Amino acid sequence: MNHLFDPLPIRDVILANRVFVSPMCQYSSTDGFASDWHLVHLGSRAIGGAGLVFTEATAVVPEGRISPQDLGIWSDQHIAPLARIADFIREQGGVAGMQLAHAGRKASTHRPWEGHGMVSESEGGWTNVVAPSAIPFAESYPQPKALTIDGIREIIAAFAEAARRVCQAGFRVVEIHAAHGYLIHEFLSPLSNHRQDNYGRSFENRTRLLREIVAAVRSVWPERAPVFVRISATDWVEGGWDIEQSVALARQLKDEG
Repeated sequence: MNHLFDPLPIRDVILANRVFVSPMCQYSSTDGFASDWHLVHLGSRAIGGAGLVFTEATAVVPEGRISPQDLGIWSDQHIAPLARIADFIREQGGVAGMQLAHAGRKASTHRPWEGHGMVSESEGGWTNVVAPSAIPFAESYPQPKALTIDGIREIIAAFAEAARRVCQAGFRVVEIHAAHGYLIHEFLSPLSNHRQDNYGRSFENRTRLLREIVAAVRSVWPERAPVFVRISATDWVEGGWDIEQSVALARQLKDEG
């Protein structure tokens, strides 16, 4: 606790303290746009003194949203409302961060208080749900489409384009969401990744998508600004992603910048 309120430099970004606000879905967006709700929610955390304030999981493509009410940054039109939030956080002495995400086979889902499973097209959901392999997340979820190589390349490019917009909006930290059973985690875990190509089977192949996304994001992100990656350290299931693989991945990602 002695250092909790000490400044923390990460590359050229200096955080006023070690109090971070983690990404938390607000389910309060229309068509991916940030609203007054997001300004008040995130801005109040900055007023409270948090050194780093993250947006919720912000989708890099429309079909990558966890729910139809989640934030997005797949269009340049999303930049201005997000910039208002980043500016306000900075004015309070905080640093604004954005988490970039693709929900994979857990996309187009209901808000938690509305039940489990997928949102139908008539309710504003979508059917083009993708994953590394055509394996549903659970019984109440439909079978996703296995991504093609071209589809994988499009997603990598979407993360890079999203990172460019994050920078334009004035955010100083970008985080890649590779946890919690969403798309990148689905590639990492042998339980959800049954591919037989260069993105499946071995540890090196299962981590390839994340490493390529990190490289693509780093190529458009300021060299002296940090790139974070969030992972689930273990699946807690036999034969799944585990601590040893997490440690090995962390070493790889350090080399990627």
